This record gives sequence, structure tokens and C-alpha cells, in this order.
Amino acid sequence: MYKRIEELCKRQGTDITKMCRELNIPRSSLSELKSGRAKSISADKVAKIANLFGVSALYITDGIEEEKPLVNNNEELTEYLEELKNRDEMRMLFSVTKNCTKEEVEQAVRIIEALRKQNDDT
Repeated sequence: MYKRIEELCKRQGTDITKMCRELNIPRSSLSELKSGRAKSISADKVAKIANLFGVSALYITDGIEEEKPLVNNNEELTEYLEELKNRDEMRMLFSVTKNCTKEEVEQAVRIIEALRKQNDDT
């Protein structure tokens, strides 16, 4: 299980420590898994990791299922995907923020909101 999580991190350009920090999972949980002191981690931790990487929990726990992107029929998500597909500036924004921390993205949102407010005031 640890090797699969580690491989998913590498593919996304992150590491286990950063992933744990982002998901608020104690690093010790995965250290015990790596060392063999633990055979698994809790289902909620597996679900968080699976959601982050867009794979099923079974892929992480068993490794027998192929990776499958999560399908979401959410209209808002569909709208966002259309924006990414059709607008170069949205792809640029996404690309720049892709590996940012939550705090960095929140800061960027505040900056954009301040710029929009400034433009509205003028």
C-alpha cells in the first residue's frame, strides 16, 4: 500500500510528507505502514488519499484495480472543465496554482478579489 501511495505522490510531483500535511494525516501513520509496523491505515485516511489522487480506495488498499478517475456528474464541475478547455487564461491560472498549497491558492483568490473590487470602484 505504501508503495502505491508513494508512486501516486511521485506522479503528482509531491512527496508523502507534503501529502500528509495537505490532508492533515499524521506522517507517522504512513511511516508505520512503510516499516511494516502497521498493515493498513484507517478507511478515512485511505478515502482522503484516494480523493486527492482521483483513484479508488481499492486501488490504494489492494492494488488490483486499475486507476480510474473519479466521475462526477456535478454541473458546476462540468462548467469549470468547459472553462479550462475553452479559455487559455483559465488553463494558465490552473497550471500556475496546480502544485500550490491551500493557503497559497486562498491568497491568490484574495488578490484576484481585491483587483476585481478595485476595478469595480473605478
